[in-house]
Order: sequence, then C-alpha cells, then structure tokens
Amino acid sequence: MWNKTKKDTRHSYDTLISSQTEISGDVHFSGGLHIDGTVRGAVVAEPDSKAVVRVSDHGVVEGEVRAPHVIINGRVDGDVYSSDHVELAANAIVNGTVHYQLIEMVMGAQVNGSLVHDAGTAPAVSTAKKKEAVQGNDENSTEIRSVSNS
Repeated sequence: MWNKTKKDTRHSYDTLISSQTEISGDVHFSGGLHIDGTVRGAVVAEPDSKAVVRVSDHGVVEGEVRAPHVIINGRVDGDVYSSDHVELAANAIVNGTVHYQLIEMVMGAQVNGSLVHDAGTAPAVSTAKKKEAVQGNDENSTEIRSVSNS
C-alpha cells in the first residue's frame, strides 16, 4: 500500500540529456526535458507551455532554470523560476533563489539561497528584474541555508 518507489506518471519526457552528455549553451525546449548529464547554460521552457524539466540525481545545471514544472533531484547552480510547481527531491541541491507558486520539498533537499513565492509570475520575466526584487526587503522572501554534519 505505501510503496516507497514513486514513479513519475504525471509527465512524459520528449528529450533526454544522458549522463554521458555535456551541453555548453542555453537549452530552449517545450514538452518534457529529463537531464541526467550536465548543462552549462540556462534551461528555458517555451512561454505559456505546460513544459516540465526534471534534473535527475546525476544531473547538473550550471545556469538558471525556467519552466512551469520543475523537478530537481540533482544540482542546480543558478536561480529556479517556476510559474506552477517546483518539486525538490531528497538529493536536490539548489545554489540560488527558487521562485515558485507551489513548492514541494522532501527531507534532505537543500536550498542555498532564498525561497520566493511568486503569485502568478510567468517564468519569462527577465533575470535582472527578478534580482532587483530579491535584493530588496521582500516580505515573501525566506533565507534558507543548508548545514552539513561532516
């Protein structure tokens, strides 16, 4: 009844960046994108799409991520912008600000930055405007730091 193996049946993935692949440059996509490899650049979904990006436990993104649905179980070194839903799994490490409308965090997930609730903000808003909003004293902003027990 309470099976710990959770399969992601809500989304289908059209594109796979395998663990043996490294991309230098921005990735623009629609549909579903599953990242097992490394992307050095921004990962951006088409505006007004129902796109989903998933960064697996082996995946790394060195740049910002912008998509309606974002699932992270790997590492993202950059800001995350989601107009709908962010899921941070147990192995997730985000070094940047997470902008979300709805967030789900599992024990073990790390956010080394801020969590900012954006009610109704589309992911296509420019990074400069977002950074200005975060640098101010935003009452919706929460500073989160992870602590290692090593």
